[in-house]
Amino acid sequence: MKRWWRNLEQSQRTLASLIGVVIVMGALAWAAVPAYNLFCRVTGFGGTTQRAETESDTILDQTVEVRFDASVERGFPWEFRPVERVMELRIGETGLAFYEAYNPTDHPIAGTASYNVTPYAAGGYFIKIACFCFDMQVLQPGETAQMPVTFYVDPEIVDDPDVQAQGLNTITLSYTFHPAELPESAAAQVETN
Repeated sequence: MKRWWRNLEQSQRTLASLIGVVIVMGALAWAAVPAYNLFCRVTGFGGTTQRAETESDTILDQTVEVRFDASVERGFPWEFRPVERVMELRIGETGLAFYEAYNPTDHPIAGTASYNVTPYAAGGYFIKIACFCFDMQVLQPGETAQMPVTFYVDPEIVDDPDVQAQGLNTITLSYTFHPAELPESAAAQVETN
């Protein structure tokens, strides 16, 4: 009987340990995405851009070509494109670019944009002041919208030997629109029509 009892206690400890491992692994998995996003925003890793409230105080004579790219997630019905494909700016100079989105369907559709910059090393120096990607976008049936992005390339990029070693003279800003749940206000408008 003692042996059986000892085996039962050992099994319970093993089970408790396994449950603890599962809980810890679940918590780590849950925290991984927000932690990775924070890491990318802080460091510019993976071409993640930075945010600023104001324009740069310094504008250099050196220029950089900024290319604009657009796509939509497979199956997302919007048409989405940059209005201007290329812009040349002095480093530190504020640029204003527009993207155009069109909803060809007969119902409102909401979308959110993800973005990145290539080469990835430039992500930490590509600064957005204002961007349509900061908010969800809703397009009504047949609606076309011009979506602005205000940005600059941080002059500190010229002091980064890793970036300069790549001979950086072109940066590509890419956006991809993904479906989002229609906000209640837009959904209510559909129901009343």
